[in-house]
Amino acid sequence: MAALETFAATRSKLFAELQEDLKQRGNPSVNISRFLDCLTATTEGGKLNRGITVVKAGYALLPNPPTPQEHAHLRILGWLVELFQAAYLVWDDMMDGSEYRRGRPCWYKGEGVGLTAINDACMLKSCIFMLLRRHFRGHPEYAAFVELFHEAAFRTELGQLCDTTTAASGQIQDMTAERYEFIARNKTAFYSFYLPVALAMLYCGQASEEGLGQAKSVLLDIGVYFQIQDDFLDVFGDPAVTGKVGTDIQGSKCTWLVVQARELSDVHQQQALRESYGQKGMDHERRVKGIFSELGIDVLYTDFEKRRLGELQAQINALDESRGGVKKAVLNMVLDSIQQRDK
Repeated sequence: MAALETFAATRSKLFAELQEDLKQRGNPSVNISRFLDCLTATTEGGKLNRGITVVKAGYALLPNPPTPQEHAHLRILGWLVELFQAAYLVWDDMMDGSEYRRGRPCWYKGEGVGLTAINDACMLKSCIFMLLRRHFRGHPEYAAFVELFHEAAFRTELGQLCDTTTAASGQIQDMTAERYEFIARNKTAFYSFYLPVALAMLYCGQASEEGLGQAKSVLLDIGVYFQIQDDFLDVFGDPAVTGKVGTDIQGSKCTWLVVQARELSDVHQQQALRESYGQKGMDHERRVKGIFSELGIDVLYTDFEKRRLGELQAQINALDESRGGVKKAVLNMVLDSIQQRDK
């Protein structure tokens, strides 16, 4: 809890810096006020797991106890990941037509926001590079930080493209395991799991080519597991706990659940899925959920989760930390943070 409070406290300092940058550019006060409202609304209420992962990974990688400057730098890098997350959630909510995020109306649903949220998300993303320049221009890995965020952006957008085009087609036969894997690795896993750890490795001077490669291999697999959890919670989770109402079924999303249902269903169930999956209305949603229940998708998920956790742990245990390999303790920390979550 203390680590979370310390991390959260850094946000006010960074927001004050961004406010000052806007003033220096001659922005009207109304612009500044509006943007600060956006910064606050889109970064509040989350678990902050991605940002805190940067900090915890950095502490584990530094050869000595962190100095005050290292403490501050790791927290700043963590908040840059949270800003990245905020920008893409704004875009994602708009594209999915979502109503709620973190227990409150999505940013674009706010009074007077609407489509201007597109530009708000662009500004959130631009703030990452403003703050990187301010705090890390003298760091030996500054260029690598910039390139990593650009790579994360491209991968996320590539995954989003595949996600939205698959949903738009509405064709159950297109929702294959291979397509699902591509979406999960790019849209979610890269920025949610590899980006935070790679930033910490770069900052701490622990980013050998072999170490980054090991980290990416494991963390992308962990990220796919995380996305499967998300898919399950969208349908079977409690909105009072998750903070959002599930939209995957009516949104015709390519999820782990529908991939399993497509492979396990008989001809009649497949016809029902084609008729109701992606259609608006609670009757269609209940029909799809009924098929999921008939197929025992919830039991299948429980068995999968137990098996997958064992596989991921074995993958970590098999790594060689010598010759610049990634520290197993960092990967174990990440895996432990998402095991059997309910939101």
